[in-house]
Amino acid sequence: MGLVLFPGDGDVTSPDVSWSYSGFSVFRQWLAQAEGITLAEMYGFGGDRPWSSVSTTLAPLLDHPDDDGPDLTPAQCAVMLPRLEAIIDQRQRDGSDPVLQRRIDDAHQLVAVMKLCLDKDVELIFG
Repeated sequence: MGLVLFPGDGDVTSPDVSWSYSGFSVFRQWLAQAEGITLAEMYGFGGDRPWSSVSTTLAPLLDHPDDDGPDLTPAQCAVMLPRLEAIIDQRQRDGSDPVLQRRIDDAHQLVAVMKLCLDKDVELIFG
């Protein structure tokens, strides 16, 4: 069982990105760390720090429930894309660690799916 993020275009051949729930947790922690956020301190992740106290365009993804909650709108994807691409660019220069490369590959897949959501003007579905 896991989590799949995919465009809400009704096309089963559209690209998607998938993780186990624990894999998504690790990916999300990696993104949060890139933003200077410790997820364990945040509300909804065991802490009491409100999301309104942090400034990141990735908040809709970082603070999203794993298997429930609203899908992400094309506008939210558009706002997050530049930051995701910047993280990819920055981290690619950090070396060739296979674990890091897995996070970068996941981020590339997520960017591709978000771009398709923008191109087709559809939501990013959490399924």
